[in-house]
Amino acid sequence: MKLAEEHLIVFTRYPEVGKTKTRLILALGAEGAAMLQRQMTEFTLKQVAQLADQQNSKRDRASHSPPSVEIRFAGGDRTLMQDWLGSRWLYQPQATGDLGERMCQAFQFAFETGSKRVVTIGIDCPELDAATLAQAFQALQNHDLVLGPATDGGYYLIGLCSLIPELFRGIDWGTDQVFQQTVAVAEAKDLAIATLLPLTDVDRPEDLPIWEATQA
Repeated sequence: MKLAEEHLIVFTRYPEVGKTKTRLILALGAEGAAMLQRQMTEFTLKQVAQLADQQNSKRDRASHSPPSVEIRFAGGDRTLMQDWLGSRWLYQPQATGDLGERMCQAFQFAFETGSKRVVTIGIDCPELDAATLAQAFQALQNHDLVLGPATDGGYYLIGLCSLIPELFRGIDWGTDQVFQQTVAVAEAKDLAIATLLPLTDVDRPEDLPIWEATQA
């Protein structure tokens, strides 16, 4: 298998009741939180499909092939994921370890399989649209690293032109220090960094209006 030069990795989880969006269970119930995971994954993939369709249009086809898309999943299995989300995408189970280890392994696979510009996102940011994804890939034409800062101090997107394992080690995942710590590592390695607009992840009950606004 050879991936496209531009490759997009989407981290998500099979929507098992009680095992996903756990910080929202108090507000939505276990079934409601699982349903939100399902809906947000589907919503994110609509933006991904829009990006691919735009770049695969007759206007762009001669100069720019669309990115390949890989879904890195936790829970469930390939059959369940494909039955849910269809056969358009590649599916790979997430590696073991913390978030950094899982992302690092996903980037490594992509670069070893032929990609030159790789972007990874989650499904927690409904403000992330096709235009922002396209901007991220464009930034990798002349930057080593692109980051989409989240308003909670993390990031909703990271993109690289080569594997840099140090970006995924020693980071306090799940805290408001993630973006700042990642930038510090990148600056220490003298990387050229591009930063996208800050957006908000939907992780907590107080974030739900952000999701509801995108569904209005």
